[in-house]
Amino acid sequence: MSFLIDGPWLYATGRAYAELAPEEWTEQRAAALGAATMAGFWATSISLYADRRWTRPIWRLCRAASGRDWMINSGVLRIDSARAGRGTHAVAAVLFALYPVALVAGYRRGRR
Repeated sequence: MSFLIDGPWLYATGRAYAELAPEEWTEQRAAALGAATMAGFWATSISLYADRRWTRPIWRLCRAASGRDWMINSGVLRIDSARAGRGTHAVAAVLFALYPVALVAGYRRGRR
């Protein structure tokens, strides 16, 4: 999970839920599945950004210097994540807040 990957991944997940869910599913079931998905994404991504010890195997597998490095750079960019300050944290908070938007957008698109 990283900022470059999570948005498209959540969008695709929302579309998959909408297209694969049985017709008899209620909006409550879809909302519960979405909430569980968001909990998993936020728990993992925020923990990566905060460099929680349990995420070490994840970011090491991705050849990143830290969880925050993986979240910010995704192995593609070259931003100095070690110097992340208030501005970087504010942008990260906004991106985390937008995660449900991507999931819902994908779900709505899939329901059309």
